[in-house]
Formats: sequence, structure tokens, C-alpha cells
Amino acid sequence: MGSGDWNDGMSTVGNKGKGESVWLGFFLYDILNKFIPIMEEYQKKLQNDETNVGVAAFGDPHSEETTQEKLSKIPKYKQILEKLKKSLNTEGWDGRWYKRAFMDDGNILGSLQNEECRIDGISQSWAIISNAGDNDKKYISIESLENHLVDKENGLIKLLDPPFEKSKLEPGYIKSYLPGTRENGGQYTHGAIWAIIAETMLGFGDKAVELFRMINPIEHSKTRESAQKYKVEPYVIVADIYSHENLSGRGGWSWYTGSSSWMIKLGIEYILGLKIEKGILSIKPCISSEWKEYSISYKYGNSIYNIKVENPNNKNTGVESFILNGQEIEEKQVKLIDDGRVYDIKIIM
Repeated sequence: MGSGDWNDGMSTVGNKGKGESVWLGFFLYDILNKFIPIMEEYQKKLQNDETNVGVAAFGDPHSEETTQEKLSKIPKYKQILEKLKKSLNTEGWDGRWYKRAFMDDGNILGSLQNEECRIDGISQSWAIISNAGDNDKKYISIESLENHLVDKENGLIKLLDPPFEKSKLEPGYIKSYLPGTRENGGQYTHGAIWAIIAETMLGFGDKAVELFRMINPIEHSKTRESAQKYKVEPYVIVADIYSHENLSGRGGWSWYTGSSSWMIKLGIEYILGLKIEKGILSIKPCISSEWKEYSISYKYGNSIYNIKVENPNNKNTGVESFILNGQEIEEKQVKLIDDGRVYDIKIIM
């Protein structure tokens, strides 16, 4: 954990070198899970190119390790991946949700036994995002997140609860924030968006759309009363929203680009389902069952892809038909072409 992981306000959780972050375990799992296939692909290229001509050095070119020595660590990284998953689902599990961290002094954050910081949202969402969480634990933990951290009355998703205030826990400068402000139990919008991404990855389209709408800034300023409570611009994303007592629903640091980029990614990729990987376009929606249809216009170079998604059976996820210019595509995906033409895609869920 050191002097902070993603939540740098937890600056004294592990600054003596012993504290460990459960969330960072999920993050590390995600990185290894994505990086090992890159190493394996690179290894195949080396094996197929006996002269190694045209194959750049893997990793840091100034490292004393050879490329082959670096690639020989693939089995080691796979072992770490397996051990990490096992530890996260045993030592990191608290019965109804995942813990947040182990402090230098042995105290635990994010446990049912805690007076403060009993549950922290990012451990729950990243158990799902990383795919490291056991299947049953994913559903249990996201339900706990909904029950303890979603505040529908004030339209926010808290980062953790209860906030730090009077307990003996000394997690760092996070405790100097008023309870319910910023990282200390307010909505930290990065974390709120990760929670909604987790909902989409489990296929919960109704919940994902409801929560997306709930944290949309415009929803905090639809009436004079709500705008006076929110007190910041209704057309940009805020880093945080207060969640405590008379300050509940008040916006904090606005024009926050980190959260706004995640919000765009959530809406376009995870809810509307527009996926583009290696020049291949596919549509994988996770939407409200009440949505009957929606459309996307995507410009690729000089080409235009007009996409219409129809949902006649009130589904949350799944694509039955992918039709390109009147012709059904069995693979349910299409390679993007920059030829200046207009392509019409019809998706039937």
C-alpha cells in the first residue's frame, strides 16, 4: 500500500512498509491478466522470426536483462496471478464484501467489524472489473455496494461508509476531511463510475442506466431547489459530491477531466456497447429493458457508420442479429473501412 494507492488520502495505511491494499491486488491482477497474453504473443513472434530481424527489444531497452530472460518470466507471472486470485477471495473477503486494506498495525479497513470505513466501493467494483472475484462473491459484493453506498435520495454513490471521524483508526490525511466530503465518504466520481461499469459487466442493464442517470450532473439541477443544493455547473462532471448531513448533494471540484473521460467510456462502451478493437466494430449493449431503440453515428476517417439498435424483446444484453447494408453478418462484427462510404448497421437484440 505504501503511502497511498488510488486513494492517496490513505497516506498512513502502509507507509511503514507492511500495509497491503486489497483494491491494488485486483488492479495488479487486471494488469497481469492483460499483459501476459502480450508477452506470449511477443514470444511467438520471436519463435517465428529466427533471425529476430524486425523484432524490437521487449520492455526497457536499457535493462541488463535480455528479451528472452524477460519472457522466461511468463510462468512466474501466471503463478502470481493464480495466488493473487486465491488470496483476494480468501484473505480479502469479509463475508458480504471485499475488504479495502490491511494497515501497518494489523487493523483492517473495509470490514464489517469496523466502526468507520466498514465498506469501500472500489474493492467491490474492481473484483468484477478485473474478473478476479469468485463468481458468487461478485454478485454478493455488488449487492452490498448497492445497499450501503447508493444514496438515491441525494443522487450519489458514496466511495466508502461510514466516513472516518472519531474512531482510533488513523488512515492518513483522508481523516482530516469533514465526514462525507471528497474521499472521506463522499461520492468520488471515479469510484461511482467504476461501480456502474461493474453493473454492466454483470449484465444489470436496468440498474446501470438508473445509476448513470442518477449521477448525471443535469439530474442535480432540474429544479431550483436541487440546483441551489448542488451549487456547481450542471453541464460538467465533478470530482466529488458531499454526502453528509446538511451538505448532502453539494458538488465539489468541477471540470474534472479524469471522471468525465470515465463517464464517456461508461456511456458509449459499456451501456450503448460500441466496441472497437483492432479496427473491428461490434455492439455489445447493456441497457434498460424499457429502451425500445437507440442510434449511434460513428465517423471512421471519411466513412460514416449509422448504427440503429432495436430492442423488441425488452432485453438488457445480447445481440440476435447484426445486419450491414441489408446483409446479416454471422460474426456480429465488421472491419472498419476508411473509403468515404456510408454504412448502415441494424442491430436486433
